[in-house]
Amino acid sequence: MTIKLEAYQAELEASAPGLSDLVQAVYSDAVRQLSPTALEDLFDGACGLARLGKGNAVVVAYLDAMPMVARECGEEAIRDCRLAVMKLASMTSGEVLAMTFASLPVAASRFSDAELVAVYLQLLHRLAARVPRGLRPMLSHIDELLNRLTLSGLRAWAEFGAEAHQRNLTAQAAYFGLESQDSRAVLERERRGTLFVDVQRRLSAYLRAFWGRDFLLRPTISDHEDFRCFIEDGRLHLPDAADVHGTVSGLDVYRAMAAHMAAHLVYTSRPPSIDGLTPAERFLIGFVEDARVERLAVKRFPGLRRLWRSLMPTEATPPASHPTITVLERFALALLDPTERTGDAKLDRLAERFQGALEHGENISLNLGRALADHLSAQKMMPSLRLLERIRLPWRDDNRFFWQPEHFDRLEMFGGAASGEAQIRRRVGLMEFINETDVENAGDDAQEIWVLGTELFPYEDEGVSYNQREGRPQVSAPVHYPEWDYQMQVVRPNWVTLREHAAPRGAPAVIDTMLSEQKAVGQRVRRIVDQLRPQGLQRVRRLEDGEELDLGAAVDAMVMLRLGRQPDARITMRNVIHRRDLAALILIDLSESTNELVHGSTRSVIDLTREACALLSTAISGIGDPFAIHGFASNGRHDVRYMRFKDFDQRFDADAKSKLAGMSGGLSTRMGAAMRHAGRYLARRREAHRLLLVITDGAPADVDERDPQHLRMDTKKAVEDLRAEGIRTYCLSLDPLADRYVERIFGAGGFAVIDHVRRLPERLPTLFGSLTR
Repeated sequence: MTIKLEAYQAELEASAPGLSDLVQAVYSDAVRQLSPTALEDLFDGACGLARLGKGNAVVVAYLDAMPMVARECGEEAIRDCRLAVMKLASMTSGEVLAMTFASLPVAASRFSDAELVAVYLQLLHRLAARVPRGLRPMLSHIDELLNRLTLSGLRAWAEFGAEAHQRNLTAQAAYFGLESQDSRAVLERERRGTLFVDVQRRLSAYLRAFWGRDFLLRPTISDHEDFRCFIEDGRLHLPDAADVHGTVSGLDVYRAMAAHMAAHLVYTSRPPSIDGLTPAERFLIGFVEDARVERLAVKRFPGLRRLWRSLMPTEATPPASHPTITVLERFALALLDPTERTGDAKLDRLAERFQGALEHGENISLNLGRALADHLSAQKMMPSLRLLERIRLPWRDDNRFFWQPEHFDRLEMFGGAASGEAQIRRRVGLMEFINETDVENAGDDAQEIWVLGTELFPYEDEGVSYNQREGRPQVSAPVHYPEWDYQMQVVRPNWVTLREHAAPRGAPAVIDTMLSEQKAVGQRVRRIVDQLRPQGLQRVRRLEDGEELDLGAAVDAMVMLRLGRQPDARITMRNVIHRRDLAALILIDLSESTNELVHGSTRSVIDLTREACALLSTAISGIGDPFAIHGFASNGRHDVRYMRFKDFDQRFDADAKSKLAGMSGGLSTRMGAAMRHAGRYLARRREAHRLLLVITDGAPADVDERDPQHLRMDTKKAVEDLRAEGIRTYCLSLDPLADRYVERIFGAGGFAVIDHVRRLPERLPTLFGSLTR
């Protein structure tokens, strides 16, 4: 199935002029993530939204958001979200519709579940009907709200505001814009302890460490007091937030729930027969089954007993709502820990029977559960099912999985998928690679991929390897970065898509020749290097508070005393060890303008930049500072390209020189995203001082952004964010007119402008030296 992209472009151009280029950009980004059917649905929806006549911003926001939502929640979410937002079209403006679409990637990343995203959209629909003036300010702060609240908390916060300020339009805007005191107060009240989205990966790793397999975890709204976690379709459904339980943290509550439900999937193999069972008997059979899988898990992992026991009621716990609940809680403790007693002889015998028949499978749960029901009935202690369900064992699930046979059928399918072998990538030797390869042209989804440690050349002596002749350019998985909207004063989450591309290669001899031609400049660079190179142990003399006596200064002081004059009190010295603790990353603008010839020269800007980087690399290599050279260019926000010519742990050798020789210019300059990506590499360094040196020949600009201030303000925001992480940024601009804007972006003292580009090779090492003294 192929997508007729030109037809969609033509239809969108007719309904919403100016969007045809966006379709191509979105397609190039989405084709890696979505199936052809989902792509067709995506662009059909864009055409439908364009026909609504609500403005181009709605279509743009939709095309931007839906691929990210589909990645988090599945491709079915594209249609569901579109239809849900289209229902709002008659109730609100196109700008609010666009803000709704823009909020969906944030919601999807926080909820990771299509059903919860649907509930979120239902909430927006209700608010649009009740408090239409509150929707816009709420969507402007949706990042903060979803970072601090669960979906149930967001719903409670919003419904309080809708109820309290339904008739007061000014109060509506203040409440939903987080400007009023009651809004902040309710926000704090609805905050929960530990959010599922913040610990999901840790829980997955926790369960994988126990049972050596993956379990699918999903958040569920837990907005009522008696909520229980549950298993459905092989997935563990946990509350969207967990509060502290006594002295037990929210994370440990999550661990107890997840471990309990995982034990069900591991140790429960078939459902019991439900013929002739009352609801109370079914509850008690499930109660014993919970204990059975927990004891089997404890037998293998004894530390789980301590985790589950920490959540059980203690003597200090207030009395239960019914005496039988207290009896069952003591019985649960006896089933978990054989050393405990219930105080009821009959229940103690049932507990001993349970411990002796633990390996008998689900039959012990059925038989012992019935016996427990008979005992409670004989003692006239059997409460209603509603009271039984209030038992205070908060980590246990509601056992719906245990009583529905179809869940076990789905579990078999789930288990098969979950236990499927992952793709194996194995390094092999040359002869094994040649003689044992089964399918030479297998795709990237092959079960096993063999990697040869060296290049393999064909029989024909052409000097070109198979990788060079047939290999595809290596492109990393897309990385999404936010972008600052200075007009709305909000951060657009996941707005820019960046991919790392393999740097093209040239001949290393080009760099060697260049360095030999610049011997005079190289000698000046070496003098700079000698001044920057750490001198090891150095004595600092004439100190008042030094560590050792400076003998020469002491003699001079005694002479002055004998002459009756005031001596110099600085007669001590200290040994100081000089070290450089610096990591630097040079980020090069590789836009199309760098291919232009320098005025009065036959060389281009990119040639001079290459020469300057080669000289600087030689200089820094002499000092010993770890440094990297990266470059970037962009073709719209969906296609920011990032290349690494030299990394921190790489020497400036022939490989790095070949990449530097192959450096070329093209496309545009979306600087903010590239700086954020470079900041990731610097953030991993442990050096005390980290420097990001940006070399550019113009202001930030891109093909899809007409406002010249937008990308400048985003770059300024990136500079501020990096500064907050302890990373210093400095811009070396080759634009003679840069004084108009570069100070506003990088701040006073954060830039230098080179009026004569031909001087770049000698200025760059000098500038680096002054920045890192």
